[in-house]
Amino acid sequence: MTAAFDRNLKIAPSILSADFANFGAEIEAVEAQGADWIHVDVMDGHFVPNLTFGPPLCKAIRKHIHTVMDVHLMITPVDPYIDAFVDAGADILTAHLEAGPHIHRTLQAIRGAGVKAGLALNPGTPVEAVTHLLDMIDLVCVMTVNPGFGGQKFIHSQIAKVETLRAMIGDRPIHIEIDGGITPETAPLMRAAGADVLVAGSAVFKGGSVANPAPYGENIRAIRTSCDTLV
Repeated sequence: MTAAFDRNLKIAPSILSADFANFGAEIEAVEAQGADWIHVDVMDGHFVPNLTFGPPLCKAIRKHIHTVMDVHLMITPVDPYIDAFVDAGADILTAHLEAGPHIHRTLQAIRGAGVKAGLALNPGTPVEAVTHLLDMIDLVCVMTVNPGFGGQKFIHSQIAKVETLRAMIGDRPIHIEIDGGITPETAPLMRAAGADVLVAGSAVFKGGSVANPAPYGENIRAIRTSCDTLV
């Protein structure tokens, strides 16, 4: 991530909802339709009840991503795989606070590998757990669903968590990312609470395809417009 830090709204479509057989073209299509980042959900079938992508897939799609490759590691352990995902081209690597006993060490290792460090919080994790890690991170990903599957219902109790987090961050250059249940109805709630990166899977990819990408743009604009008008 080479661009200067800003808190402008960024939409990060999750390729978990894309056509798995056509990732490269899907990524290029959704970027052309206005995506700001590309979000890659890495799941290990252990930390979360699903199995998705590894470093080879990330490396294969890297050449199709012209924005930011935002890699969300829903895996445990994290540390042995940091170098592989960095080598695969990640711009941001996000690890879950709950994924290991030494999250400070993990964040050090991510930054030491030369990429931005993200910290993800599950719905049941108190925001106060971030207090002594704020100077180690570039992004906090607040899960507004339980991690592991796309298409889940938004958990409204996380709005207050984001409000508290935004106050804790102050003027630090730390993005607040929301992952789970983002739609034109929930997006403005999180934007108003202080988020600047919204991950959206089915809400972006529904109704479209590589052959008919216009719905991707319509869906992205609907999310963006909902925030512009209500914040």
